[in-house]
Amino acid sequence: MPSAPPPDFASLSLAEIARLVDENRLPPVESWNPTHCGDSDMRIARDGTWFHQGSPIGRMPMVRLFSTILRREPDGRFVLVTPVEKLDIEVEDAPFQAVEMKTEGTGEAMKLAFRLNTGDLVTAGPERALRFEDTAEGPRPYLHVRGGLEALVARPVYYELAQIALANGSDPAGVWSDGAFFPLEPAESESGT
Repeated sequence: MPSAPPPDFASLSLAEIARLVDENRLPPVESWNPTHCGDSDMRIARDGTWFHQGSPIGRMPMVRLFSTILRREPDGRFVLVTPVEKLDIEVEDAPFQAVEMKTEGTGEAMKLAFRLNTGDLVTAGPERALRFEDTAEGPRPYLHVRGGLEALVARPVYYELAQIALANGSDPAGVWSDGAFFPLEPAESESGT
């Protein structure tokens, strides 16, 4: 069954986004446990581009389809899984990118919704956390999507988050979404050193 094109994110209200998220029924990949079959010859680049045998996958419906059977294993590996096979897939950073954001409300009542490069919609909140990592290139924000899978928040969207954090005057600087607060600073290491 071909997947429908994603709706125009800019024209959706957050209530419509929440309804679409609730309606999105993904395959139950977490309950599938087939034998490992090898490598898929697929890679997801840092910029979110999907490759097969070194060539970019140009058909977005194929990328959306593959993204629905992506799973993160307990050992951190990424696999494509069906009821009958499991294949490794290389992921350079995060398997998704949050490329667009929509806000509603202010302060603690704010809600943040994101459109991913695959067309999926995610609302940040207690079960879909935003986290920030310090890297040599600067802060790297991530959004939990599902089952250990994350989206790297694209730089322009990160700048929007930073503007919101600076405007709300919180200490530490951060953003609210769906009743949860997300500081823009990385969590302190708990290593005890």
